[in-house]
Amino acid sequence: MDLSIGQVAERTGLSVHALRFYEKEGVLAGPVRRRAGGQRVYSEHDVDWLHLCVVLRGSGMPLPEIRRYTELARTGSGTEPDRIALLREHQTRVEAQLTELGRCLDLIKHKVAVYEDLLDQRPVDHLCNP
Repeated sequence: MDLSIGQVAERTGLSVHALRFYEKEGVLAGPVRRRAGGQRVYSEHDVDWLHLCVVLRGSGMPLPEIRRYTELARTGSGTEPDRIALLREHQTRVEAQLTELGRCLDLIKHKVAVYEDLLDQRPVDHLCNP
């Protein structure tokens, strides 16, 4: 099924501008086909690939690494060890980020509890002062 750039934008959550940017940066699984009038035509495979790119980017993978992963995938068989290595490196970074975010969340929860306790200890004088 052929999809327009607008349909792909809607399905991926990316803007039309971002789709063109991803194409220009070489992170799409393959070249974007064009209709006779020059409009871009995408496939379901393109949408699936873009979802992967969105997840990788959203998890902090730099664009050059996504491009490298894309190049390896395009090359196909024989590049699996390199793809695994790239993904494992990113996995390690994401796990470290999660650990740090867990520490941040613990501190935020502590501060919320401190303020809730403070508010619970205040006298209830709102009945006299509307």
